[in-house]
Amino acid sequence: MSVAKGSETYSGEDIQVLEGLEAVRKRPGMYIGSTGPRGLHHLVYEVVDNSVDEALAGYCDKIEVWIHPDNSVTVADNGRGIPIDKHPKEKIPTVEVVLTILHAGGKFGGDGYKVSGGLHGVGVSVVNALSSRVEVCVCRDGGEHMITFNHGKTEQKLHRIGSAKHTGTKVTFWPDPEIFTETTEFDYSTLANRFREMAFLNKGLKIVLHDERDLDSEGNEHIETFQAAGGIVDFVKYLNDGKETLNKPIYFEAENNDGTVEVALQWSSSYSTNSVMAFANNINTHEGGTHMDGFKQAITRTLNDYARSKGLLKEKDANLSGEDAREGLAAIISVKLHDPQFEGQTKTKLGNTEIRPLVQNAVTRGLAEYLEENPTPAKRIVGKATQALKAREAARKAREMTRRKNVMDSFALPGKLADCSSKDASMSEIFIVEGDSAGGSAKQARDRKFQAILPLRGKILNVERAGLHRSLSSETISSLITAIGTNIGEDFDADKARYHRIIIMTDADVDGAHIRCLLLTFFYRYMPELINLGYIYIAQPPLYGLKKKNSRSPKIERYIYNDEALKAYLAEAPDADKFDIQRYKGLGEMDPEQLWETTMEPTNRTLLRVNIEDAAQAERVVSELMGDQVEPRKEFIQKHAKDVRFLDI
Repeated sequence: MSVAKGSETYSGEDIQVLEGLEAVRKRPGMYIGSTGPRGLHHLVYEVVDNSVDEALAGYCDKIEVWIHPDNSVTVADNGRGIPIDKHPKEKIPTVEVVLTILHAGGKFGGDGYKVSGGLHGVGVSVVNALSSRVEVCVCRDGGEHMITFNHGKTEQKLHRIGSAKHTGTKVTFWPDPEIFTETTEFDYSTLANRFREMAFLNKGLKIVLHDERDLDSEGNEHIETFQAAGGIVDFVKYLNDGKETLNKPIYFEAENNDGTVEVALQWSSSYSTNSVMAFANNINTHEGGTHMDGFKQAITRTLNDYARSKGLLKEKDANLSGEDAREGLAAIISVKLHDPQFEGQTKTKLGNTEIRPLVQNAVTRGLAEYLEENPTPAKRIVGKATQALKAREAARKAREMTRRKNVMDSFALPGKLADCSSKDASMSEIFIVEGDSAGGSAKQARDRKFQAILPLRGKILNVERAGLHRSLSSETISSLITAIGTNIGEDFDADKARYHRIIIMTDADVDGAHIRCLLLTFFYRYMPELINLGYIYIAQPPLYGLKKKNSRSPKIERYIYNDEALKAYLAEAPDADKFDIQRYKGLGEMDPEQLWETTMEPTNRTLLRVNIEDAAQAERVVSELMGDQVEPRKEFIQKHAKDVRFLDI
């Protein structure tokens, strides 16, 4: 693959200008997705992506990121440094063009980069537009140069501040609180997960994360280094950590004029089918695309061909399906393209048709060779897939029982479901509650027009330890699938969801937390698309009710939702000794009116939306907490017991 120009020829002529900057502050969501925490962190990713592009071009091997106490962020690399010569068209320093003009960069037809990620090249200018202040320091051409910006506009022109023998770029930015009104505080774990992923995808690249807000007893900042000598092979090992694996990681790569592809894969005894991740130019394509299509087709065809040729699938046997072939598979597909075409502004699906045959041919050839040369693990892999085939055949009737022929066929719904009258899924919500007692209160409290109630009897099956057939034989799980309406597996269809708010409402005790975790595991394994669509929520019922002492009235004067809030109230409220404090052990202890006004009434309640910020980390957490291996679960609990309050997977 061609590489970018060297610093001696990487100049202003390589930076092409397409349009101005003004619209970014007016409609920030168009460029970073949202102005909430996700959009805030996206600013960091955009600056880091520029440094990673330098690494892809072969000019950078170390990136450092600092989170400062005032929640500003600094990103520094040892790349070539953004060009500082005057731009031939704009007649100002090129670094100023890159920071102040949208769609200005070395990725638009010039020879600056052959492969790059970022937000269609708008990244660092968007960061500038959405920051109250930006400072850029560039080391190149023997000097150290500084330029500063205020709310996207140049404040101090480019000027030399010293000499420098090395090259690189350092960007410090302060997110604008006028834009990010919800929060300007960066979450360490969110950034750490992203940088760990970037290190896996760029073999040998070192990313160092400093958190100056988190100091130890000696005043030292928290530092973590991410570097993967094995690249995506290490990524697959990370995904399968704590699982019983069937083979050593398989790795192969291929290249043609359209780009390159790297693939690493490894099967485990897990029943999971959603541990396959695809990337294009380091961007996680959550919705897949042509590279994922080529991978899936090749895996299924190659395993079927091998199984038939070795007699592991008999003539009477049906072919392995895609889900059969991928059960227990952890895989990373990473493609690098000269001209990636992403569907949608958020870049979650790759559309380049020419990359499908490159990936398909590489996987077919590489996997076929591995299976022929390694008969023992090959037999285990095919055995795993044929077991999945048999389980799928056995589960077919159970799956059919869960399919709703028509949303009006109420007779097909679970008997315990108290459905709502609305047939508009976007206006409807279902509360999944534990037990008949809580279910009874919830049914009396609800608004029948748009709120449905599904009581569950006892704890549901842990699907992380059960196959599809066993899961579908569970009446509780079957009822849950039927009520939601999407079906699962190959029959899953998110458009058939009967409710766009699926709310888990459990007691505020250990058993309630366990049931909530089991339900989250179910949704993560069998309906992850509903999590990505933002349909899964967790209700927040109060933990305490305060009633006036010696009062005959049952009226609760104040509800308190957690222990910290209770401590704060008792410490600050002058009249706190005038109340009796009732601890709600279960939802059934509240009467319907109380449950409605605190937990179910849309204008008063608080709901936590479940999301998957980092798929790789979520995969590990679910496997550690819910899988067969005891030791990883024990280590996780020991590590996080003191600070975990709620796990948002």
